[in-house]
Amino acid sequence: MNIKHILLAEDDPRDEQLTLAALEEYNLVNQVFVVHDGEEALDYLYCWGKFKARTTGNPVAVLLDLKMPKVSGLEVLKIIKADEHLKMIPIVVLTSSRETPDVTECYQHGVNAYVVKPVDFGEFVKAVKHLGVFWAAVNEPPPQTGREKTSIQNGEFVSPRKKEVKHEIPAPHPAFGG
Repeated sequence: MNIKHILLAEDDPRDEQLTLAALEEYNLVNQVFVVHDGEEALDYLYCWGKFKARTTGNPVAVLLDLKMPKVSGLEVLKIIKADEHLKMIPIVVLTSSRETPDVTECYQHGVNAYVVKPVDFGEFVKAVKHLGVFWAAVNEPPPQTGREKTSIQNGEFVSPRKKEVKHEIPAPHPAFGG
């Protein structure tokens, strides 16, 4: 089953609640899955760890904070855009950083949009509403890459980065050089 949904990767509880409140007005909040750091975002996308059994397919977009614990948003962006099975997922950086190097590096690594979180509550809500409506309702998501057909072996999901070598320690998380 492939349900249209947005992945929100946000470590600040206040910004998470503001984002969800903004999306709620257009009844999009039930289509948002929230993770709280970059490692969780990658686990979700690759169906690792606690997300091993998820069956909803890829999100139609990822709203990604840059400054997150464990794995930064920039590292998550780089990993997604370097992966043949994930690179077509639109990534919207939703951050407080207006720093030119951050903006430049995100675009160099394939971000689809870079939105600076407005300080004003009303402006923040307005920006998120526009993002949610566009990515979840207006934009046509990319087709699935066929990973679901080719990555299932013996009823178990096999990550595109997982090595199938017996009697060895599993490869580390790709965000840590694996």
